[in-house]
Amino acid sequence: MTRPLGRLYLIATPRPGQPEAEFLARVEAALGGGVDLLQLRCKDWEARAYIALAERTRELAHARGVPLIVNDRVDVAWASEADGVHLGQGDLPPAWARQLAPGLAIGRSTHAPEQARAALADASAYLAVGPVHVTPTKPGRAAVGLDYVRWAAAHLPGVWYAIGGLNAKNLPEVLEAGARRVAVVRAVLDAPDPARAAAELWEVLAGFPLLASQVGAP
Repeated sequence: MTRPLGRLYLIATPRPGQPEAEFLARVEAALGGGVDLLQLRCKDWEARAYIALAERTRELAHARGVPLIVNDRVDVAWASEADGVHLGQGDLPPAWARQLAPGLAIGRSTHAPEQARAALADASAYLAVGPVHVTPTKPGRAAVGLDYVRWAAAHLPGVWYAIGGLNAKNLPEVLEAGARRVAVVRAVLDAPDPARAAAELWEVLAGFPLLASQVGAP
């Protein structure tokens, strides 16, 4: 990946019935407000539609020097010329993903220390640590709370993102627990003004500089 991984990661999922133009306008506004890593997440979409939207989203992201990650689908990430793919614990194993698309950066979801250690051993480009709070984005997934964030701050080198129900109000406690990068969905994507919402999150992030151990890839 040639584009640097940022600190404010937006996972963008089109809402049911949302016109594509509206979705892309909200994504573009969020990028303008300071989102510096972007993921496109289209669960259960057919490949052609997913690729088409990924290509348009990539253009918006790359115009601002922001990497685009595609959720789950190695084929869609490769076909749309995205920068990487994000794989959950039940998705395609990273070794297989690298065989299919060697140039893609791979991000991993982790919910416990043993998963984080395994992801580090796989040389993942970044890790997601959570969910910190229960979130409708992951129905049925229990929250891991701040203890896992504290563990990550003490044990994980390189790039990792706290994720799960984060917003401007609860962000300070997550940063105080040691996170320096965060991933959000509803706090920006569903906000009345995505640009302002992203800027407000950045105001909080700016008070917590990156730690030396959290610079660079794992």
